[in-house]
Amino acid sequence: MTELPILVVDDEEEFVSTLVQRLRKRGWAGEGVLSGSAAIARVAANDFAVILLDMRLPDMDGGQVLREIKKIRPESRVVILTGHASASEGEEGIKNGAFDYLLKPVEFETLLEKLQAARDCSP
Repeated sequence: MTELPILVVDDEEEFVSTLVQRLRKRGWAGEGVLSGSAAIARVAANDFAVILLDMRLPDMDGGQVLREIKKIRPESRVVILTGHASASEGEEGIKNGAFDYLLKPVEFETLLEKLQAARDCSP
């Protein structure tokens, strides 16, 4: 599989580290950040094919991060991944430009399928 640049945005450091390692083992390039402001800075500096975004971050609301990402790079494909979301919160994210949403805990294979679908979707 061709390397896919992916950004994992979550406030749980161990989760981010483990997920990035597992993605790399599957041939997906990527990195992780622990805050909304760090995510916005990385998106401004780099083009990521898919951004996995937690809705509850220590410095700002995930919805705000999503809106900022879409201002910087409207073509970005964002998948909301959170343990805090409700279906209505996920649907609100989609209205604001997210590709889709998943609730934690999520099976790794399900996550990979969603990332593949987001990557393959035309911007």
